[in-house]
Parts: sequence; C-alpha cells; structure tokens
Amino acid sequence: MPPEKPKPVTRKQTTRKPVLKKKKPAVLSMQMKIALAGLLLILLSPLYYGYVLNGFVATWRWVKDWGQDPNYRTYKSFNIKIPKKYTVHGIDVSYYQGKINWQKVKAMKEDEVKVSFAFIKATEGILQVDPYFQRNWREAPKAGIICGAYHFFRPKKSGKAQAKFFLQVVNIEKGDLPPVVDIETLDGVSPLRMRLELSDFLTYVEMKTGVRPIIYTGLKFYEDNLEGKLDEYPLWIAHYYQPKLRLDKSRWKFWQHSDKAKINGIGHVVDFNAFNGDSTLLANMLVK
Repeated sequence: MPPEKPKPVTRKQTTRKPVLKKKKPAVLSMQMKIALAGLLLILLSPLYYGYVLNGFVATWRWVKDWGQDPNYRTYKSFNIKIPKKYTVHGIDVSYYQGKINWQKVKAMKEDEVKVSFAFIKATEGILQVDPYFQRNWREAPKAGIICGAYHFFRPKKSGKAQAKFFLQVVNIEKGDLPPVVDIETLDGVSPLRMRLELSDFLTYVEMKTGVRPIIYTGLKFYEDNLEGKLDEYPLWIAHYYQPKLRLDKSRWKFWQHSDKAKINGIGHVVDFNAFNGDSTLLANMLVK
C-alpha cells in the first residue's frame, strides 16, 4: 500500500477584535445649557411642586367626589358632609365637649371651611349653670372666635325668672353674637303656655340688653309649635344630614346641619352650623 500522505497542518485563523475608537465627549451648546438650567430651576422650585400638588389634590378630590351632590360633599377633616353654598361656619358647645383647646379649633381648616363662630351653653332652667361656660366664654374669644351664649329653656318654669338667671351668669358685650334661647321640648305644658313663657324670656332679655335674642329649635318643633308665631325674632334651626334646609331662606339666620362633626382640639363630636350670609352680614348681627 502506498504510504499515507501527511495531512497538511492548518493554522488557526484568529480574528482580531476591531479597535473601538473612543468617542469624544459631546460638548453642550450654550443654548442647551441655558435650557437645562431653566428646567432644573423649575423642577427644584417649591412653586412648581405646589402647583403639581394642588393639581393632584384637585384631581383626586374630583375623582373621590364622583357621583356625590356637588353642593353637599364630605369634608374628611371634619368627618361630615357640609353644604357648600355657605361661607361662614361655626359650632355650638356645652359641658358635653369637655375641656376645649380653642387655638386648635381656630386653626382647623379644609378648602376654606373653618370655625368662625361658636354658640356656648350658659344656663338651663332657673338653677343650672354649665360647668364649662366660664372657661369657654373666656378662652374662645382669645382664639379669635366670635361667641354667643345660649340658655336651655324649660317651659314649666317662669320665662322672666329664667331670663333673669341667664343674665346673672352671662355678661353680653360689644362684638358678641346675640343671646340665644334654646327651646326643644314642651315639658308637658301646652304649646300656648310654652309660647307665653318663651315670650316673657325674650322680652325681658331684649329690654335689659337692647339686643333682640335668637330662637333656636328643631325644624319639626318649629313647624308644630312656633311657625307663624314670634316671627320678629331671628331663627336658628336644627335639621340634620340634609343638603338643604327645608325652610324659606328668608326666615332663618343659622342652620345646625350636623351633630357629628370632628373638630381639632375637642374630644367629642360637635354640632356644626352654617350662617345664612357672608362675613359682612355676620358682623352686622353682632352686639354694637
């Protein structure tokens, strides 16, 4: 057999990696530098973030309120629905609310809703003085809240005697809201007897102070016992959890629309009220 031919020895072919040329860093033009600096100034500006935040909050509020009555929406801070067509809001308090931090009450605010005024319980019948009245009457005005005092009326007792008792406890001064008589029950007497005693109370207080008192009552009690009577006196009506008070707007000055408000500085739920008018009209009601 002829000898095998030796296989040719082949070289391994090696491929060289192409040498990448380093790119020279791009030089920013002066116009781009100015534009970049302007963008950074905008992004780092507190005004920009305030604008973005406000836009986000407004959008979120719009989404959250979808399907709700736009004139009667929930205010998270106060934990209640509040009629939106009113610009002046307030509360009324008694011993039930305990010790109140009025500075915190005054500082609370959501979407322009804040506590501008407070009605404070002073007396009841002919013997009872609210244990927190003097403190509330002293501290609320210090916080910048407009105040008015109220008496819880007992129709079985003499109206004139109750008025004298109320004025012994309350010193009504310039800048206060008019005094209030709170009438919610007949206490077993007839509507006529109730109105006679109530009229005596109102007449005596107005004679001694020169200020026409406000009558507070519930809508149902008003319709059953007071409608068309004592119409010369301003009304403060309780009617809860409704977008609108079912009463001619010309007849009332204050509307107690909730008894479940949560207020900073107060440990218990509170009645929340709307004033039928703006701040100028409220100022016109104050004791001169």
